[in-house]
Amino acid sequence: MVDLKSQYDKIKPEIDRNIQEVIDSTAFIKGGKVVDFQKNLENYLGIKHVIPVGNGTDALQIALMALGLKAGDEVITPTFTFIATAEVVALLGLTPVVVDVDFDTFNISVESIKRAITPRTKAIVPVHLFGQNADMEAILALAKEHNLFVIEDACQSIGSVYTFKNGETAQSGCMGDVGCTSFFPSKNLGCYGDGGAIFTNNDELAQKMRVIANHGMQVRYYHDTVGVNSRLDSIQAAVLDVKLKYLNDYIAARQRAAAFYDNAFRNNEKLIIPSRNPNSTHVFHQYTLKLKDVDRKTLIEKLQERGIPAMIYYPVPLHLQKAYRDERYKNGDFPIAERLCACVLSLPMHTELDAEQLNYIVESLLSEL
Repeated sequence: MVDLKSQYDKIKPEIDRNIQEVIDSTAFIKGGKVVDFQKNLENYLGIKHVIPVGNGTDALQIALMALGLKAGDEVITPTFTFIATAEVVALLGLTPVVVDVDFDTFNISVESIKRAITPRTKAIVPVHLFGQNADMEAILALAKEHNLFVIEDACQSIGSVYTFKNGETAQSGCMGDVGCTSFFPSKNLGCYGDGGAIFTNNDELAQKMRVIANHGMQVRYYHDTVGVNSRLDSIQAAVLDVKLKYLNDYIAARQRAAAFYDNAFRNNEKLIIPSRNPNSTHVFHQYTLKLKDVDRKTLIEKLQERGIPAMIYYPVPLHLQKAYRDERYKNGDFPIAERLCACVLSLPMHTELDAEQLNYIVESLLSEL
């Protein structure tokens, strides 16, 4: 699904040099490489504050902690997403309220959000799934109307650009009160371990999140609030600072691979290619098809026999996960998400896919339908 070795080989001298500089400096925590990467990412995103943290899940948790929400406050998020989005809500004693998604784009449904808002609702966490932004203009308007926070889960969408009706543009994760991303190795901008970051233009909120991420501490050994220990280490920052320079190239490579897949599958009645939100670029963290009248399990097995990985993101929606079973929800409540879980299939998608590999994947898949 991801070829990190070939990607590394192309930038090996730069990566090795940056890592060696960290080792030589022995500044492994909060070293200069972290500061450099933070500033460079702020410039790339056009955002005032980037707070590097340990991983994308920590980013979401710290963002929610900084907003001053209280036990029982409701947070709306899609049911078709990775578990971390709801996990942090539950861990903080907040109430996750899941809603359905749009069948075409996989992203959170604005109409479903509207129906889910109650007097206890305090925040919306839209997930920019698979690499394109949700309908942020409508979500932000809804949040403003109801005085709600917006925390963007941009863990799969860094580098995606959203265009508003007035022509203004914004980077994914930089439109709400807070944005969160992951630098897990397989991400479009991935490190060689765990890592994540939080984005905001709000000075006060940025300071709160920095303090929370540092054990609730501004002055050493004086703790002003309950916090956590979450930081991006210097070696990971050294890797990310190199790869950030190539992020737009990586995105273009993924988009070329997606276009190849599109052209091959567009007219096949058993395959539905990924839809594009007209207001958003798509950076293709995943290339996800919808299957029609296809035995998915058998297809995956046949592809694996040919050496082609294929994954299901995601096989079970949040409201049907054992850990998140809730008397408010039952099978059938979110038919679009449940339908997607039954029919989606993601193909290999990364920066190193070449024409020979793409042809082999396409020909193999079509021959097994």
